[in-house]
Amino acid sequence: MGRIVVGVDGSDPSIKALRWAVRQAELTGDTVEAVNSWEYPATSWGSMMPGVPEDFDPQAVATSALTEALEEALGVDGAAAVEKIVVIGNPAQSLLERAKGANLLVVGARGYSGFKATLLGSVSLHVAQHASCPVTVVRD
Repeated sequence: MGRIVVGVDGSDPSIKALRWAVRQAELTGDTVEAVNSWEYPATSWGSMMPGVPEDFDPQAVATSALTEALEEALGVDGAAAVEKIVVIGNPAQSLLERAKGANLLVVGARGYSGFKATLLGSVSLHVAQHASCPVTVVRD
């Protein structure tokens, strides 16, 4: 039994990728690991606009967003069967790191940052080119 790693940012393509990964895991007996990655803005925290609460916790926000996406896509019981991983870092690089030793890496064709006219988003293109395991890109 191995692992299937799937990138989930809450976008429709990532939810489709999640559902595909879960169905594949049912066939192979693998576990599913849903990964959500976040980054600080390109500017430093000191130069950000005023009004950001001091107790703002982007890790908690990302964890909550991942949990909500999983529960909406799979139901509460289905979401409980998926390992939730939230990491700080570049999404493509985070997925590549988590996918080391995995049987499969699954991503949607585009996430929230993708342009509608593109066939593949930057994350899906990058992981397809650099992953150390097989990659499935789930398209609409």
